[in-house]
Amino acid sequence: MRCEEFRSARKFKHGLILLIMGIVLVLSAVSALAIGTTQIPPCLIAKLIIFKIFGIRADWPGNYEVIIFNVRLPRIILSALVGAVLGIAGCAMQGLFRNPMASPYVTGIASSSAFGASLVIILGLGSAWIGPSAFLFSVSSAFLVYHLAKVKNTVPVGVLLLAGIAVSIFFSALVSFTQYVAGERELRQIVFWLMGGLWDGNWNKVFTVLPLAVFGSTGLLCFARDLNILLTGEEEAKNLGVDVENVRRIVLVLSSLVTATAVAACGIIGFVGLIIPHSMRILAGPDHRVLMPASFLGGAIFLVWTDTLARTIITPSELPVGIITAILGVPFFLILLRGRKKQLGL
Repeated sequence: MRCEEFRSARKFKHGLILLIMGIVLVLSAVSALAIGTTQIPPCLIAKLIIFKIFGIRADWPGNYEVIIFNVRLPRIILSALVGAVLGIAGCAMQGLFRNPMASPYVTGIASSSAFGASLVIILGLGSAWIGPSAFLFSVSSAFLVYHLAKVKNTVPVGVLLLAGIAVSIFFSALVSFTQYVAGERELRQIVFWLMGGLWDGNWNKVFTVLPLAVFGSTGLLCFARDLNILLTGEEEAKNLGVDVENVRRIVLVLSSLVTATAVAACGIIGFVGLIIPHSMRILAGPDHRVLMPASFLGGAIFLVWTDTLARTIITPSELPVGIITAILGVPFFLILLRGRKKQLGL
């Protein structure tokens, strides 16, 4: 009886955490809509959105509607989606490798996508091809790393990490080469893309990212129980009926898919997939059935606010959001590294 009560109390607590985080995300989005060069009261924003949904006409400044629905709202939704998928992909990777230092970029996705984008820029193919090229190279590198690490029908984690490092260094060298041969204008474009930013967020990008983000994140959530069992060790997981190699393969593919989608949409935004899952683990515990949706919501909240800071801190100009996440992420990473050393007795 006590065991059942404990489980019910734990489910209630976890449900409450996710509910509160969902409310915080909505409030964060509305608050972010109000912040900018043109200040718009949050209450007026809520009215604008409700009136727009129900097709009600009202008398307010015309530029408010343009600012909200054509400029800020798609950018905020895009930042939430990108943060969410990086958060859940990072959580899945950390669970898969049983290492809080793992991130969504361990399979060389960042450097390969950077090369894909850089290649399009120096060839002058047009900005419309940057996203698809970055996505294609990202997914291709993930499959390349997987096959390089494959030994018969298994993929040892250590070999996978080494293959990811090798591929990452290779593509980083190619990116350096493209920067060397690029003209001044192209070089500036490459550097800005590498910094990561949401300044060209629009509805087209939102509708491109949304289905892949939903598909990939839902797929990852389906493996939450298997990731919990994997925490006990591979042999124990096999004894409990988990197909370890199949789980590893699918989680890697889905994590790579959502990460590549995020990178293709807005460039390389670091540390979200590292610090958010670890923070959520402190808040929600190690159970991936709660930790993964919490990381999804936490990543969305984090990137909405960091992007808001990036576009307002030096108004009328703006910083790439990747700079803000790095400034916040590096100290966190060092603290995490110190804690890891203590655990290992170093």
